[in-house]
Amino acid sequence: QVQLVESGGRLVKAGGSLRLSCAASGRTFSSYAMGWFRQAAGKEREFVAAINWSGGSIDYADSVKGRFTISRDNAKNILYLQMNTLEPEDTAVYYCAAVYGYRTYLIRDKYDYWGQGTQVTVSS
Repeated sequence: QVQLVESGGRLVKAGGSLRLSCAASGRTFSSYAMGWFRQAAGKEREFVAAINWSGGSIDYADSVKGRFTISRDNAKNILYLQMNTLEPEDTAVYYCAAVYGYRTYLIRDKYDYWGQGTQVTVSS
């Protein structure tokens, strides 16, 4: 099994930046493709970004492309999401997810493991 714990969420002003982290344990981190999803109040959980096992293949949702950067440090078993130029529409609970394999997935049903989420609130 894989355990995932997100951290770094907080209240920030519009236009600001924030870096989320996801610490993984339980299995070999480098064997898993990883993703970030978010869920705003009253809405469905949506795809944000994904990265494959080597970091050589990355996908972003159109809504965050050019503003967010996903990365991973396999030596430290940590997944990151650097968020810049934040907007109120980015307000959501952000979840880290993992699936065993070597390719990225944009569909949330493909992921087997999920963290508890971390709240990001962007004020106007």
